[in-house]
Amino acid sequence: MQRQDPLPLPRARAEAFSRDDFFATPANATALAAIEGWRDWPEGKLVVTGPEGAGKSHLARIWAEEAGAALLAPAALHTADLPALAAAGAVALDDAEGVAGDPEAERALFHLHNLITAGKGALLLAASDAPNRWPVRLPDLASRLQAIPLARLEAPDEALISAVLVKLFSDRQLAPAPAAVAYLARHLPRSLALARRAVELIDARSLENRREITRALAADVLDSLTDAGP
Repeated sequence: MQRQDPLPLPRARAEAFSRDDFFATPANATALAAIEGWRDWPEGKLVVTGPEGAGKSHLARIWAEEAGAALLAPAALHTADLPALAAAGAVALDDAEGVAGDPEAERALFHLHNLITAGKGALLLAASDAPNRWPVRLPDLASRLQAIPLARLEAPDEALISAVLVKLFSDRQLAPAPAAVAYLARHLPRSLALARRAVELIDARSLENRREITRALAADVLDSLTDAGP
């Protein structure tokens, strides 16, 4: 009987989103400080914006944990118990621009905003763009959103890319060569979304070919990633 090699075991995919897993650099220091100073938000509200993968959802989770807030997606507003959410004192809405153009979600966010204001609670909205760029159809909601202060995450610098790469590999229980991480941090475009994609591809190729994660493997994957485009 021919011997069959055992199939490789699947690797962990869960990412960690605690405060200790968020790496502070000049690119995100302003937004992080705003989150940590949430008790001083004007009227208890803040919008955090930034490029895809910059850490908005991570900051929303950090704040939700700190403030004991409910963390929602726009679709959840359709069936949410708005008075109960507001009475609990704090709500975070991730991908908040997703309410725009959805009449039911827009009305729900308008009422939630007003309930939180009346109850002196706190509301965090995480989004890619500032509310004045969302195609909101409900004028009263648009005016309220545009009055909320903004904190922006800037495009990541090399130090942040490097730290996030280390975290992403660790989340997958991978141990890349230091030269591989350094190469990726230097040559990846300044995008945490692309850093995440690079780690996914390196993990898959390493597992498929049973290769160590070396600088050469990182370079091969980065070449294929950049050749493929966005």
